[in-house]
Amino acid sequence: MDTAEKIKAFLKSNGVYDVGFAKVPDAPEGLPYAISIVVALSDAVVDEIGDAPTHTYFHHYRMVNAFIDRMLLQTGMLLAQDGYRYIPIGASQSINTGENRTHRGRYSHKKAAVLAGLGTVGKSTLFLHNKLGPRVRLGTLFTDCPLSEGTKSAVSQCGGCNLCVNACPAHAIKGTAWQEGMEREELFDANACNNYMREHFMKIGRGSVCGICMRVCRYSAKG
Repeated sequence: MDTAEKIKAFLKSNGVYDVGFAKVPDAPEGLPYAISIVVALSDAVVDEIGDAPTHTYFHHYRMVNAFIDRMLLQTGMLLAQDGYRYIPIGASQSINTGENRTHRGRYSHKKAAVLAGLGTVGKSTLFLHNKLGPRVRLGTLFTDCPLSEGTKSAVSQCGGCNLCVNACPAHAIKGTAWQEGMEREELFDANACNNYMREHFMKIGRGSVCGICMRVCRYSAKG
């Protein structure tokens, strides 16, 4: 069993739904290969979201993020046993410098997942997995271990659907169809989303989760 097969077998045996690999041009120096992992969210939990997130969803969101971070760490340890280096990217970590909040992490999990051939991006800027749609969380790990690359082509699957646009209480989703290379700001106002969550959902999830656009998305039903 080669390293890639060993990684996939380990991750899937521990509950990760999907795994992909990509060679990323803007990866951390010396670590050009990305491992992208997809963890499924509970449909029952997501379906309970109405015009606000639930306490159960907030807890589920945090627990899945913790699971992703643990899986990435253990994957890195497997790579290190074979002499490779690795950097795991936090599942849900914003890196802000200065006074302005960017609402961005060190690297886009969605970008890595698209490059690995695992899905596309919706009008909401949510990642849409090939089978599960938006009801997933993502993780990314960079390494110098040579790994086979996934299919990189991805196109918007939203068409004329505007369910997420109409459902967003912050009016943060602009209704633009995603194309590879687009800046997030062309699709989505992250500040409007964040401000609305902090104003309305602090008692539920410390103003850090919503999930309404994910709950209304019908992409997964297409499969």
